[in-house]
Amino acid sequence: MYFLEGIFRWIHVVAGVLWIGLLYFFNWVNSGFAPTMDAETKKKVVPELMPRALFWFRWGAAFTWVTGVLLLLMVYYHGGLLFDTGHWGLMTFIMLAVVFLGVFVYDQLVNSVLKDMQVLFGAGLVIVFIVLALMDWLAGWSFRGYAIHLGAMFGTIMAFNVWFRIWPNQKIIITKTKNGEAPDPAIVALAGIRSRHNTYMSVPLIFTMVSQHETWAANPIWLTIIVAVGWALAYHIYDRATKVKGF
Repeated sequence: MYFLEGIFRWIHVVAGVLWIGLLYFFNWVNSGFAPTMDAETKKKVVPELMPRALFWFRWGAAFTWVTGVLLLLMVYYHGGLLFDTGHWGLMTFIMLAVVFLGVFVYDQLVNSVLKDMQVLFGAGLVIVFIVLALMDWLAGWSFRGYAIHLGAMFGTIMAFNVWFRIWPNQKIIITKTKNGEAPDPAIVALAGIRSRHNTYMSVPLIFTMVSQHETWAANPIWLTIIVAVGWALAYHIYDRATKVKGF
């Protein structure tokens, strides 16, 4: 078990670096570079660059998510690290459903009442706090348990966005660009906003992965503050990225 755990953890980190590294490239580098290309250059560069980058992007996401779930099974469910005062019961299964199936609620909300990014920022923090509070106070999960499952919830949403919202629309955008046609602005906007959502979620997600022993954050309130700080940091980097120019 320890051998398998070590192998899965290694794959998880390598795949995660690949996935998140390309995510940051798309959002903080390529988003500033792409508009500088004329139509003819785009016809040559985009069909060659983007399929290659998106191949590693989506498979990095897949391997990160799968190995993450395997580690949850081995370390938290089988290894007994999920609970502090709670036990396997209805509330735990409800919270696991929120973690892994809440993505479908997210998908509906961000297309309707939470479409605006500023509204999503505020509502997202409220939702994060409620989910963490339920995991801690009602399900009796340990800090390590609810922190890593917050990361799992973000990671599940992010992987869903990659495979079912970003990649299908990017295929259309790449094909249209290759043919010298203008892609539908709605498709471009959808792929762009979901990539932006993933970028924001990735920053606090990384905290939940590397801070399992940060006892000072062992509280739903503090962890929600960490999420807010992570989102603010991502916003700052977006702002800084627009000011970085080529020679």
